Amino acid sequence: MPLHLIKLAVGCDSVKELKTWVAERMAIAKKKGLPQRHVHITRMTPKREEEILAGGSLYWVIRGEIAAREKIVAIEPFRDKDGIGRCRIVMQPKVITVSPRPMRPFQGWRYLTADAAPPDLTKSAASGVAAMPEPMRRELRDLGLL
Repeated sequence: MPLHLIKLAVGCDSVKELKTWVAERMAIAKKKGLPQRHVHITRMTPKREEEILAGGSLYWVIRGEIAAREKIVAIEPFRDKDGIGRCRIVMQPKVITVSPRPMRPFQGWRYLTADAAPPDLTKSAASGVAAMPEPMRRELRDLGLL
């Protein structure tokens, strides 16, 4: 079973906003002739790289909920210009909406086992959920209707 990572999408208010942000970054990369890959830089390098690269994803927590994921394709440790160790988490630039699940804030990233990861939403369910006003969707989820 693959191992996943989970991270807060700080400053992002919705899955739609995350998708727009990733699309904008890919458009800029395309104009510059760079590869179409979404890169997130962190300070710590995951130690369980093999398990993550065996099909793992980066799950994004947006406004207190696990809401989306991107498939991880590479983990690249490096040193920045100041000599500080960093890590590039390289993902496919496709944001997949998942069944929303509450998640408390935390710092950095955490491991997420496959059995604890929320399932992907179907395209029709994802578009219906995305069309709802955020407060309504959260209330319906709290009532167990989503």
